[in-house]
Amino acid sequence: MIRIGIGISMVAAFAFGIAGTAAAADLDGQWARSDGNAKVRIGPCGSDICAVNTWIKPGTPSEKEGDKLVMSIKPASNGTYSGTAFDPQRDLTYKLTVTVDGDRMTTKGCVVAGLLCKGVEWTRIN
Repeated sequence: MIRIGIGISMVAAFAFGIAGTAAAADLDGQWARSDGNAKVRIGPCGSDICAVNTWIKPGTPSEKEGDKLVMSIKPASNGTYSGTAFDPQRDLTYKLTVTVDGDRMTTKGCVVAGLLCKGVEWTRIN
């Protein structure tokens, strides 16, 4: 992001065995990263939630359309989810926190025992 592009960026952004579809519905849909370099679709994939790159700005290094982040997260409080995200392209697992407030989302992903973290802002798109 969640590559810190989709990885830590989106993860810092996601994929999380969320308990219940109502919680997952807050995350479902198309999202645009605030830096303008990526768009993702978030939705169920098996018992987890996946964020898949649907568009990458040309020239953006180390990201491509179709890259996926698999999130295993659970609701922590109203609009906040926490857990882990796995980036199969880089074989990395991140600690992940996702906060959704209407059409805005913030993801924060951390690696290396929480020493390296990155937060990313997202906006829901139609």
